[in-house]
Amino acid sequence: MKRPIFLFNLLLVLGLVVSACAAPVTAPAAAPGEQPAPAAQKVTIRLATWAGVDESAELQVLLDEINSEQDRFAIVHEPAPADYYTKIQTALAGGTSADLFWLSQEWIAGMAAQGALLDITDFLASDTTHPAANLDDYFPDILKTAQYQGRTYGLPWIAQPVVLYFNRALFDAAGVDYPTADWTWDDFVAAAAALTKDLDGDGKNDQWGFTMNGWPPPQMFVWQAGGEVITADLSASPIDTPEAITGFQFYADLIYDDVHTPPEAVIQEQGFGEMFKAGKIAMFMGGAADDLDRVPGLDVGVVRVPAGPAGRPTFAWTASTVIAAQTKNPELAYEALVRLTEKIHGWKIVAPRKSLANVEALVAAEPRKEKNAAAIVEAIPDMRAFNIIPRHQEWDTIFWGDFMDPLFHDQGTAAELAPKIRPLLEELLP
Repeated sequence: MKRPIFLFNLLLVLGLVVSACAAPVTAPAAAPGEQPAPAAQKVTIRLATWAGVDESAELQVLLDEINSEQDRFAIVHEPAPADYYTKIQTALAGGTSADLFWLSQEWIAGMAAQGALLDITDFLASDTTHPAANLDDYFPDILKTAQYQGRTYGLPWIAQPVVLYFNRALFDAAGVDYPTADWTWDDFVAAAAALTKDLDGDGKNDQWGFTMNGWPPPQMFVWQAGGEVITADLSASPIDTPEAITGFQFYADLIYDDVHTPPEAVIQEQGFGEMFKAGKIAMFMGGAADDLDRVPGLDVGVVRVPAGPAGRPTFAWTASTVIAAQTKNPELAYEALVRLTEKIHGWKIVAPRKSLANVEALVAAEPRKEKNAAAIVEAIPDMRAFNIIPRHQEWDTIFWGDFMDPLFHDQGTAAELAPKIRPLLEELLP
């Protein structure tokens, strides 16, 4: 696995080399009849993640490097790809939590409010050694997902903007111009309609211009229309404003309509990824790290998402590594956290730091993204994360179950549903 070698990494490596080449310090010989003191054993720092087999193997390379670079601790990985959050919550409740664990952005505020996470604000303030501890280098909107009430509870390790992927061959066959960075909603909808076709003449479409099934998050389209779902000060959920309704209805008018996107049953039967690989879908919106732009035989391009009436903000999926408040080794857990974060920033794309938001760093971390790296970097200034509240899981349950699902299935328009749901959402705000 290739990762970017930046100046701070180089200095670290040089420091290790110099240390390794220095004359060894010899411990005093034991006096006659005395036994030499046993070598100090490393403290085990447990790390829980949702990583699957392949991701775990890549992560283990980083852990092996960290464990060999110092003699104070050893990070032991405990992957749990199934029922991850249930296992995390059970372990926290039972006092058996891993020292470190991953959390996506929606979970951190709630766990911090419950006292489950270690406040690392003071550790970070006194840390002038590790580049990953420099909070000024993080994108502010990404960093805030790891903070609660002005305190920091984790370090983000990814900020993955949503971009538009497209199959060039399908555009060529239909005589449709490729997407450009200045596309608007209208351009996008027109192209999606032109790329939806009944290829075998049986009266049923078997190629579609676009696909969506709840991803990307509808919040992104609300932002593009100038609306919001939770205000920045967390005081309101204005899903019934004209701007928000415009964004929600734009999303609802596209999803499962068979004019621009495949019906829900078709997606469930065939699978979105397999449909794109088979050339049945011309465009989709996915994270910067998605691997469908390197499928053998497919020529896939990437551009920024189309702009809505208020611009082109794009959703950034982000996650952080946090420390359990119940850890028995907070100082070592913190050192493990910053070392691990630095390594992951050279592995996952896009790293959530301004100093790494460039084509060179992205390609060094993921060489297979070279042909589309520039387009991904262009999307970085537009990315933003959710505004998160402590009761976000409850908020999400109502938002999706009582609002988005009925909207997607034609059980009401956004203008009809939103005013009824807003009070329910606002009951959960801090």
